[in-house]
Amino acid sequence: MVFLRLLTILRVFARYRLDQLLPDNLPFAARAALFFFKLFPQPRSTTGEKLSRGECLRRACEDLGPIFVKFGQLLSTRPDLVPDDIVIELNHLQDNVAPFASEEFQRIVEASLGAKVSDVFASYDASPLASASVAQVHTATLKDGRDVVIKVVRPGIEKVIAQDVELLLMVARWVEKNTIDGKRLHPVEIVEDYRTTIFDELDLQREAANGSQLRRNFLNSPLLYVPEVYWDYTRHNVLVMERIYGIPVTDMAALNAQNTNLKKLAERGVEIFFTQVFDHNFFHADMHPGNIFVATQHPQLPQYIAVDMAIVGSLTREDQYYLARNLLAMFRRDYRQVAELHVQSGWVPNYVRVEELEAAIRTVCEPIFEKPLKEISFANVLLSLFRTARRFDMEVQPQLVLLQKTLLNIEGLGRQLYPDLDLWATAHPYLERWLKNRFHPKSLWRELKRTAPDWMEKFPQVPDLVFNSMKQLPHMSQRLDELSHELIARKKHQRHLGRRKLIAALAFGAAGYLLYRDPQTAMLVNDWLNNDIPAAALALIAIGVAALWFKK
Repeated sequence: MVFLRLLTILRVFARYRLDQLLPDNLPFAARAALFFFKLFPQPRSTTGEKLSRGECLRRACEDLGPIFVKFGQLLSTRPDLVPDDIVIELNHLQDNVAPFASEEFQRIVEASLGAKVSDVFASYDASPLASASVAQVHTATLKDGRDVVIKVVRPGIEKVIAQDVELLLMVARWVEKNTIDGKRLHPVEIVEDYRTTIFDELDLQREAANGSQLRRNFLNSPLLYVPEVYWDYTRHNVLVMERIYGIPVTDMAALNAQNTNLKKLAERGVEIFFTQVFDHNFFHADMHPGNIFVATQHPQLPQYIAVDMAIVGSLTREDQYYLARNLLAMFRRDYRQVAELHVQSGWVPNYVRVEELEAAIRTVCEPIFEKPLKEISFANVLLSLFRTARRFDMEVQPQLVLLQKTLLNIEGLGRQLYPDLDLWATAHPYLERWLKNRFHPKSLWRELKRTAPDWMEKFPQVPDLVFNSMKQLPHMSQRLDELSHELIARKKHQRHLGRRKLIAALAFGAAGYLLYRDPQTAMLVNDWLNNDIPAAALALIAIGVAALWFKK
């Protein structure tokens, strides 16, 4: 089945001539492999017009399903990497994927809720409000008059996703086994994490739980509003939640029409991100523009509205701490501390020379600061950091992959809202405040109260553990002596074995030399073997055995 899916992907790529998106200076082998694409005609619309390259890429993503649609969504947030004509087309993937039949939607809702739509809702719109890669949304009104949206997972996509993930795993295993950076980048582990994430996204009850937690974290906050979940009507594949009314974050015309303070909006977006990551340790990890709206109230103090909480992330306390200190040290241009923190956190091996890592980080980061966001090319920064990582054997941290993806989305959003935003100046005071609060006596007291029950539970066991450890000390000393003697004996054995190997190798080598150089020896051996094996061949075999034996 995976092979058939691969053929489907190649067929779609060829149908839309995606080879035309590739640069012309490809290696000969790559150009030869792509030659069959040229056998397909140029893709055209139903009216006969030639499709643009952006429309070809968008349609290919739509035809191939959720994973490719999500890839297109990510590309649409990177106008610094992707040409404008392609970005405009890929923006349609945010919430404008081709819908499935409304009759099928209604059938799924009624089967999951165990009742007719007319019995549950006062009104129901058969036309979809939005159609995304994983689910489709229709509007409705509850019997008590509350406006809601109904979200249903697309039928049959589990099979397609499973096949696509299996293909990604095949590629990841090949990369990890056959490339220089494979083991360092952990591609298999990253794909495995992504498989967990994408299948979690198909469970709408999990999304509802995430939404409830995020709503609770920002309850009554002027920064972010999260709609309410109606649990009585929520199932594994159906989610009913409060309908929100806002402006899509990418609708610049509407935002400008109500005189929205775009600078404040961009700054609040950064503040929301850092609040989620560091204060709540629970962050929305799918913040592409299709999931973010802006409330129409108070345009000078704009409030975000977030939907689609299927993918969320969190960090360990250690990762939080090292990440905050790394960013703060970068803001202060303390590259020495950045290098030391990378070693202390285990993100780079401890044999790396801190001085060399410090110089490399300075080279990458120094051009970034004191520039508005529109002048910073994060693509170039990432490429430079990748080269630095490769040089110092820095391994990819799978637990930070979701955070990195969210950072990419935040950057793309910031570019669209307010290109002059100074991201560093906005984040710097926040991180200063967070680190100060982390070590404040009140914070330490809260942490002590949190862990005190565990300490009290284990404290009665401490005397026994100490006593047993002291009883084991004489045995441990005796065992260490035994291990020391075993190690000495093993080394002696290895030395004797090495001598025997050397003698055997010399013997085989001498035999091979005699067979090759002495005609009389070669004639006697040939007569003995009835000329079945030439003496020259035996000579080569003997020398080869000698080399292998010595190598072992």
